[in-house]
Amino acid sequence: MIPRYSRPEMVAIWSPETKFRIWFEIEAHACDAQAELGVIPREAAEAVWKAKDVAFDIARIDAIEAETRHDVIAFLTHLAEIVGPQARFVHQGMTSSDVLDTCFNIQLVRAADILIADMDALLAALKRRAFEHRDTPCIGRSHGIHAEPTTFGLKLAQAYAEMDRNRARLVAARTEVATCAISGAVGTFANIDPRVEAHVARAMGLAVEPISTQVIPRDRHAAFFAALGVVASSVERIATEIRHLQRTEVREVEEYFAPGQKGSSAMPHKRNPVLTENLTGLARLIRSMVIPAMENVALWHERDISHSSVERNIGPDATVTLDFALARLTGVIDRLLIYPEAMARNLDLLHGLVHSQRVLLALTQAGVSREDAYRLVQRNAMKVWEEGTDFLAGLKADPEVRAALSEAELEACFDLAHHFRHVETIFARVFGEG
Repeated sequence: MIPRYSRPEMVAIWSPETKFRIWFEIEAHACDAQAELGVIPREAAEAVWKAKDVAFDIARIDAIEAETRHDVIAFLTHLAEIVGPQARFVHQGMTSSDVLDTCFNIQLVRAADILIADMDALLAALKRRAFEHRDTPCIGRSHGIHAEPTTFGLKLAQAYAEMDRNRARLVAARTEVATCAISGAVGTFANIDPRVEAHVARAMGLAVEPISTQVIPRDRHAAFFAALGVVASSVERIATEIRHLQRTEVREVEEYFAPGQKGSSAMPHKRNPVLTENLTGLARLIRSMVIPAMENVALWHERDISHSSVERNIGPDATVTLDFALARLTGVIDRLLIYPEAMARNLDLLHGLVHSQRVLLALTQAGVSREDAYRLVQRNAMKVWEEGTDFLAGLKADPEVRAALSEAELEACFDLAHHFRHVETIFARVFGEG
């Protein structure tokens, strides 16, 4: 997590100040519940809450931890310095994981809320540009080779549908980790009432973890980070598409190039797809954090802390990086330069070969066997590849083809509009009717 690829709102979730504030709220709400149950005096809970507006001294907590080698004890010691004697009732029957795991889940939930908002902004940009270019013809490619015509709006609609699925994955991931555990050592509630957990969960906007083993089960977190990895892969897919389409030989789209921007220290003419290349790299980073999250599921017995060092890194890094990536991709889509003239030029690059399937089908409809129809069409297509001739002209000059199809029937096979008959239907499926 470095400033270059970070945005302040997401970074703030992972700051020490935020973490300790959440720890305090967990402990304070637990004290409220303990007081309601008569386990601790009401005045003790009230004394704890008086510290709610106090700015915790991060340096002091770090100094205590340097001696105790335990972060939660360091925080509780500092809290006792603020609260006074009543602090002896804080953390009654709780264990460190109750605080750490519940806090971590709160941070992940808050991060998910930002990511979902990021996704909404990206979806809005994709939808706007998709409708803008719904009927802009371009060539579709398979294996990187010209296939058949499509529209640039359909490319963007496909990206919208993919990201809409990813939004649902983020919502599900948020639900997955929105749990609270205040169950004490090994999760048996031996020294704390389950009603304390229920109270803290309600107060912090979480669900009760049905069964915790001193830690919240890490399959939840594995699912969360896996969802981030899928989103990152979709970001990379869209970025890669733009990078290919920006190549000089293609140049159907281009990242916005700002006044004063420089593309190369050596070549003043360069306009490189640096933003989408950057997104490709960031996606690799995010995906690299999925495997450690998966490996965290297998902890020893009721708990160990092999997951802790992993999560202290991947929690901030994955969410901060994906937040930045989604915002950057939204900006790329929003300002993407689109060149319909280049798309039209590329459509004609192979002198009509993109209509070969239409000719094949017309021949079969006219009574020619599929094998013979394929042979006739491919024979003429290979001439175009090798000699640069016109496909339609070659077909019209082929006696075997003309024996089955008239000139008018052949020309009808080259009608570009045929390929776009169902664009409106596809858009209705993706974006809804109307």
